[in-house]
Amino acid sequence: MKPKTTFICSECGYSSAKWYGKCPSCGKWNTMEETEAQPETELPKRTIKRISPETESSPVRFDELSLPDVIRQPTGMSELDRVLGGGLVQGSVVLLAGEPGIGKSTLLLQISSSLCKPTENTERRVLYVSGEESQGQLKLRAERLGVHGKTLYVLTDTNVERILSRTSDVKPDIIIVDSIQTMYDEHIASAPGSIAQVRESALAFISKAKNENISVIMVGHVNKEGGIAGPKVLEHMVDAVLYFEGDKLRSYRIIRAIKNRFGSTNEIGMFEMSDAGLEEVTNPSEALLSGRPTGVSGNCAVCVMEGTRPIIAEVQALVAQTSYPSPRRTSNGIDYNRMCLILAVLEKRLGYRFSINDVYLNVIGGLHIDEPASDLAVALALISSIKDEPVADDLIAIGEIGLAGECRAVRNFEQRVSEAVRLGFRKIIVPARNLERKPASFDNVKLIQVKSIFDSINLG
Repeated sequence: MKPKTTFICSECGYSSAKWYGKCPSCGKWNTMEETEAQPETELPKRTIKRISPETESSPVRFDELSLPDVIRQPTGMSELDRVLGGGLVQGSVVLLAGEPGIGKSTLLLQISSSLCKPTENTERRVLYVSGEESQGQLKLRAERLGVHGKTLYVLTDTNVERILSRTSDVKPDIIIVDSIQTMYDEHIASAPGSIAQVRESALAFISKAKNENISVIMVGHVNKEGGIAGPKVLEHMVDAVLYFEGDKLRSYRIIRAIKNRFGSTNEIGMFEMSDAGLEEVTNPSEALLSGRPTGVSGNCAVCVMEGTRPIIAEVQALVAQTSYPSPRRTSNGIDYNRMCLILAVLEKRLGYRFSINDVYLNVIGGLHIDEPASDLAVALALISSIKDEPVADDLIAIGEIGLAGECRAVRNFEQRVSEAVRLGFRKIIVPARNLERKPASFDNVKLIQVKSIFDSINLG
């Protein structure tokens, strides 16, 4: 007898007896995947047993609530601690996602050695659960990275119940799961990596973390669209979601927090991949500006804020006469729609004919800039390229451009200027509104105030 099948949406987990091209729940196209139907009685009982509290709770007055003792454990990498909000919170669950080969396993193996170091006369135990590599492969990588620890344990298994039963023997303080898509629950008749398996496997580790106050770090793969593989509810179940970004052909890697219940989601951590593993980049601005060409048109520096950290990046623009009926537009590191908006303002307000030219825009180092404060630097790079006149090497531009061509004020003005001065920039184009509040004085620096894009045409 052919087993009954059901169709489950990979984005939201919606279940249906028949296939839909568009999910009726979340509206996504081509996300309905066929899986074998599960018994209706077994799954809810096991789920309720896992998440049900051991004791009943009663209502408490809000004024009588006390602050929890949140204990943070440093991971040994200050860049990762910055993204986490100061360290790994005891009893929290962190999901680290990224493309294959980006360096997720390397990063977690490196911090395992640091997490095993004793603190305050207590030794922390780390259990590294690998469902993708054998013990021999892990040992080879650990030898190359210089990873060692007397309280670091390795378990190569994919059965969730067996893994959780082994934790009672080791009694770890931190569990690292690599990866959650390889884990499976034998009570669910579907392949590892399916929506039901990922959801139930993650729920088992989350319940273990919350009930026994164990920190858990789970590795998650991404699909071809760039999202985390598995149900979307997985991101809501964990305490923090970190994305490991970067081009595998380049050496720089960036960790960015998408969700963080114990810290900010605006911080980033920067690493460089080397033969000895991932190395921290404590000064991203110098790294991103290294090798910057001088006396070349189409280049302009900009200072953006990533959380509390000012980062100076290099924006490059290339405007060339098109040979196509419709000019090409390519943007790397800056939102495509934002680039089109700036092009429209420059063409309408200043009369530059970008509509008959191909435009290519790039941010060096693989950094992705979302902040509007980069508008003025992008505009200067585009003007410099179309006029073929270089921007001064010691000039940096900060400001947001409106549709009328006005230059609007930016936040964290003094921090941006201080970072620019530290790296040797002596001409700083800033919005006039930022200078109305009399900022701190900067020696040997020329602050050029502009009210609109018209004031910055001949600057540089």
